[in-house]
Amino acid sequence: MAETAATLGEIRARIDELDGNLVGLLARREALVRQAAPLKSDGQAVRAPERVAQVVARVRALASEAGADPDLIERIYRGMIQAFIEMETDEHHRISGGSAPRTR
Repeated sequence: MAETAATLGEIRARIDELDGNLVGLLARREALVRQAAPLKSDGQAVRAPERVAQVVARVRALASEAGADPDLIERIYRGMIQAFIEMETDEHHRISGGSAPRTR
């Protein structure tokens, strides 16, 4: 859904509003990922490549439906997923008493 705005200031204000919504949604996603960490048996379960593939396929389809560039959305999601995997790996090590967190 394309939005039109009259000025750069108006565009920036709309982007700021969207950023506020996105950060709230990302915080909810983070909370769910943290809940999942103790339910996973090991690092492979945290990385879950099959689940990553499912998520990427789903968001590409959603992007197409929304009129967004699926390649752009995939790149954004892959970066976000990687950041969440790193956070979840640290969380998993913390709660399972693992010897060392992942290396950055």
